[in-house]
Amino acid sequence: MTSLPSSADVIAAHDLALASEPVAAETADLAGCIAANHFHNRCLWAQEDLARRTLAADAEIVANKRAIDRHNQARNDAVERIDEFLLGALRLVDPETLTSALPRSTVQGGVRLNSETAGSMLDRLSILGLKIAAMREQTLRSDVDDTHRRLCTERLQQLTQQRTDLGHCYDELLADARAGRAYFKVYRQFKMYNDPRLNPALVAESR
Repeated sequence: MTSLPSSADVIAAHDLALASEPVAAETADLAGCIAANHFHNRCLWAQEDLARRTLAADAEIVANKRAIDRHNQARNDAVERIDEFLLGALRLVDPETLTSALPRSTVQGGVRLNSETAGSMLDRLSILGLKIAAMREQTLRSDVDDTHRRLCTERLQQLTQQRTDLGHCYDELLADARAGRAYFKVYRQFKMYNDPRLNPALVAESR
């Protein structure tokens, strides 16, 4: 069975990426999909901040909102690809249906189905990494008082614990999947708002 990344591996990769400028990643393999998910989450974070400006021109906010849609779609696409790679490596899905809209599970009855996929856990680890980095910056600000820094230090500790806990849950899910005790599926997001065939407002515009 292909070696799969532990939560420690993923967290280290996330933190390393945050130490440099964002770089788009290819999604040809599992590592690339994890990097791509983190890249788009990072871009989403920046665009969400910009979209909340109150003095910017309306056209700038519209551009931010459209960028958010693009990055959110790419982020979710990467999560689905991560799950495909993991399920394929764990041999939990029929390979001929892996990339279809309805991948067929090969798991026998009696095995626990995890409601959250491993890919969605890695997505949450990425977001927690961004929160930790942003909160750490708040603890280092010199233009705020001690109360602000103390509050942010407490929040930083809480976020770090949350990431550690989630990492353990991810590791346990993979261990249980290897042992035949649990499994997960690829859940297609089917983001309708980005599809001109499915978004009613875009359908109306096209007419």
